[in-house]
Amino acid sequence: MKRRAFLHNSLLAGSTVAWSALLPSWARSQGLATLAGVPGLQGNQFDLRVAAERAPIAGRRARHVRLNGQFPAPLLRWRAGDTVTLRVANALDEPTSIHWHGLLLPWHMDGVPGVSFDGIAPGSSFTYQFPLRQAGTYWYHSHSGWQEQLGHYGPIIIDPSEPEPFGCDREYIILLSDWSHESPERIFRKLKTMGQSYNFQQRTLGDFVRDARQFGVSAALKERADWGDMRMNRTDLADVTAATYTYLVNGHSPEENWTGLFRPGERLRLRFINAAAMSLFNVRIPGLPMTVVQADGLAVEPVETDEFQIGAAETFDVLVQPREDAAFTIYAESNDFFGHARATLAPRPGMEGPLPPRRPRPLLSMKDMGMDHAAAGHGEPAHSGMDHAGLQHEVLEPAAVDHSTMDHSTMDHSTMDHSTMDHGNAERLPAAASATAGPQTHLHARGPGVASLATAPVSRLHERPLGLEQEPHRVLVYTDLRSLHPNPDRRVPGRTLELHLTANMERYMWSFDGLKYSEVSGPVPLQLGERLRLVFVNDTMMPHPLHLHGMFFEVVTGEHDHKPRKHTLVLKAGEKAAVDLTVSEPGDWAFHCHLLYHMQAGMMRVFRVSPEVLP
Repeated sequence: MKRRAFLHNSLLAGSTVAWSALLPSWARSQGLATLAGVPGLQGNQFDLRVAAERAPIAGRRARHVRLNGQFPAPLLRWRAGDTVTLRVANALDEPTSIHWHGLLLPWHMDGVPGVSFDGIAPGSSFTYQFPLRQAGTYWYHSHSGWQEQLGHYGPIIIDPSEPEPFGCDREYIILLSDWSHESPERIFRKLKTMGQSYNFQQRTLGDFVRDARQFGVSAALKERADWGDMRMNRTDLADVTAATYTYLVNGHSPEENWTGLFRPGERLRLRFINAAAMSLFNVRIPGLPMTVVQADGLAVEPVETDEFQIGAAETFDVLVQPREDAAFTIYAESNDFFGHARATLAPRPGMEGPLPPRRPRPLLSMKDMGMDHAAAGHGEPAHSGMDHAGLQHEVLEPAAVDHSTMDHSTMDHSTMDHSTMDHGNAERLPAAASATAGPQTHLHARGPGVASLATAPVSRLHERPLGLEQEPHRVLVYTDLRSLHPNPDRRVPGRTLELHLTANMERYMWSFDGLKYSEVSGPVPLQLGERLRLVFVNDTMMPHPLHLHGMFFEVVTGEHDHKPRKHTLVLKAGEKAAVDLTVSEPGDWAFHCHLLYHMQAGMMRVFRVSPEVLP
């Protein structure tokens, strides 16, 4: 770099940092985000234009979806208590939509085509208008076709009307996502042809030799034969991997190294949003502890950690305080350890922190199949060091599970576009049998879309994510989270609904209770004002981020009044977990796995909340 250019760039960077320090706290994120390449919009009146453009992304020019010509879409900064109006114009050649992820709003503003509205036709526009009843970190994205995978997503910050219990000197959006230069349609076709098309980390002859030396040839052969009989693969950790994905931070690839600036000693607030279509990330900043202060936009009691997993659609706000005049790497590793997103916190532009060494990919165990693994050998990862004493398992076993209200005959699916979904055939059980099933005898549709059932699922909310069990540093788990404020509704749930996550992973068929969304006859009826316990059982061998539109639920981490309130919960493989829900919002609300290809394959339901309030 020539001397004049160097001096000019140094002066520009220094003046930008100095100017940003003078901004009020509510404005700093916008100013710094603009510096980082995520321009923002403020106010309560917005015009957004959705269009397809060809521009560089992840090192190549590619056609993708942009809002107002930006990728990612603009940061929207609002203030709690205001009413916002957003006029969205569709310049695509297909329908579009915007779902305001995690926001409490009227159901017809939720932005799910075929559920809350008809979608925005090509060449037309739609006006969203709703009051802001909350504060925190959220995001927005399309709920139409594959547009979310193609770049139709952006961050939201809602500033509180009252001061928060913690302060910071500056803040940054850390928007994680995944990008492929393959079309989503091609990816989906490949997965339907062979579910492990992108699994490039399968076990090799060398792995067998090592296992044979450690456990004996007979045990190694038997272990592989057992998994083969079950038609399962111990390395099936993620459907779509770094074999086709580039992982991004604020739209920047690891080589582009998005950088956020700081002065040593400043307190930084990092607003992590996982906007990925199919990826879970294990996030750490080596050498820099993180204090989690919000989860899914709501305040939690501060908890310090060194690493956390963030599922697709989750958000975590953390505080960090780098004291050294050095660069720190924000390292977001995919949950199969095959790829990563990377960014840098640094005192000056151009600095880079070291990249941590790549960790070996983990292996699934019998516990991930929902089986009692106490007697299992086969060289599986040990869990004996886990402390299970703090979790009350009895909260997952209610006296009875009520399925009698599951009459799905009232919903009209005639306007739904299921053209990308595989409808298959399912063998349905008689309705009467399903209605009388208890928690241990839950019956649901069986057929080619249900390859396995978890015979002994247990709560794993207190367990570290797969592959992080033996890390020497602190790893956040759900039972570490406690709501900063007491739960607003402390009633005992009046009834329980149990829902199984089902799949045939080899044929890439995903469903709830053995039925794809296109096969159910209507929504799940709920009553406004009721207190409900939802029990989820993961019969698959993959984690699933489950997202409920329009309402928050309390994750049952124990019998206390500070359960973490969330809109998205990652259910581990073979896990059984419960959430308590106060049914507070009338209307039709989508509930689905937030892995886009799973949802498109059928892992979705609709909850219909009757406006009649229970006495």
